Amino acid sequence: MASSSNGASSGSNTLGSSSSSEDFQQILDERKRKRMVSNRESARRSRMRKQEHLDELMGHVSELTKLNNQILTSINVTSQLYLNVEAENSVLRAQMSELSTRLQSLNEIIDFINSSNGVLGSDKFNQAAYYHPRHQINDDTFMNPWNSFSVNQSFMASADMILY
Repeated sequence: MASSSNGASSGSNTLGSSSSSEDFQQILDERKRKRMVSNRESARRSRMRKQEHLDELMGHVSELTKLNNQILTSINVTSQLYLNVEAENSVLRAQMSELSTRLQSLNEIIDFINSSNGVLGSDKFNQAAYYHPRHQINDDTFMNPWNSFSVNQSFMASADMILY
C-alpha cells in the first residue's frame, strides 16, 4: 500500500509537473512578450528623442549658418569701407606732401624777400625814396613766386602715388 500510495503520488507529481511546466512556460512567454513590447516602446521613445535632438541640431545649424552669413556680409562691408578710407588717406597724404612742398617754397620766398628788404636798409627805409622813379625797384629784380615753374605746376594726387 505504501508503494501504491507512493506510485499514485508520483503519478500526480508527474501530472502536476507537466501542468506546472506549462504554466511556467506560459509565464516565461508572457514575460518575454512584455519585455519585447517594453523594448519596442523604449526603442520608439529613443528614436523620437534622437529625431528631436537631430531637429534641434538642424535648427542650430540653420541659425549658425544665418549668423555666419551676416558676419561675412559685415566683414565684406567693413573691408570695402576700409579700402575706401585707405584710398582716401593715400590721396590726403599726397595732398599733404604737395601742400608741405608749397609751404616750404613760400617760406623760402618770404625769407628771400625779407633778406632782400634788408639790402634796402630795413630800419631807415624811406618810402618816398622807394617810390621815386630813379629808385623804383623793377618787378624783375626779385623772383616772382607766382610765375615759378615749381609753384605753378599742377599736381594730381592719386592713391597710387604713395607707397608704404
